[in-house]
Amino acid sequence: MSDDDTTTVISADGTPIAVRTRGDGIPLVLVGGALSRGEDGAEVAAAIAGRGFRVATLDRRARGGSGDTAPYSPEREAEDLVAVIDHLGGRASVVGHSSGAILSLVAASLGAPIEQLVLSEPPFLFENPFAADLPDRLQALVDAGENGDAVALFQLEGVGLPAEAIEQFRQSPMWASLLPLAQSTVYDATITRDFAVPTPAMLAVDAPVAILRGEQTFPVLITAADRLATLLPQHRLVIEPRMLHHRLDPEAAADLVAAMHAS
Repeated sequence: MSDDDTTTVISADGTPIAVRTRGDGIPLVLVGGALSRGEDGAEVAAAIAGRGFRVATLDRRARGGSGDTAPYSPEREAEDLVAVIDHLGGRASVVGHSSGAILSLVAASLGAPIEQLVLSEPPFLFENPFAADLPDRLQALVDAGENGDAVALFQLEGVGLPAEAIEQFRQSPMWASLLPLAQSTVYDATITRDFAVPTPAMLAVDAPVAILRGEQTFPVLITAADRLATLLPQHRLVIEPRMLHHRLDPEAAADLVAAMHAS
């Protein structure tokens, strides 16, 4: 296996999913959050691969080198994760970050062959969900070709960033790279709307689960992780000082998955 092997797998509904694998050893899939591509997880993937893992990162559907197939549902996107696990040999551990953490737990609840699961700052909203029509309004903007407005609306209502910060972000060189991801904001908003509260099946997964959050992360994510931990008392809550501003720290992630597999 090369250090950087790129391929495409086909999900159950025929959608091509771009996958990059690194390293050799225990199979593990890294699932990113909103407005990210697989390549954005390269540093985390390299750190985990360095601990004896074969790590796959994927472009979630409607991003990067992956395709898209209508109609969308979180359950269909969970099948994308199963296709990546199949590519790794049929079973794998999973590290999911942000909406990717919720998606990973959805997949586990549907029977995906997941050995161990790290949920990094899953944005469960519990009693404070955003407007139920947000995915529809985002789709309308994308259909009208207003990708920038869709990304901005998602950041405002789906993420909760201040309008002033979003306006500054729109002037940054990074903004243009987010515009091709506008369709995926509909999907992330759908995931966090449909699973604002974890379902009984999500709380009954058999795989060992670690809930990971930063010591200094955003208050809503602290509340989400801590509350999820009370609903999953048989699993671990890990509070990590190296994680800041909703960023999955590479060494923190590598340390945690290595410790889970050593126990």
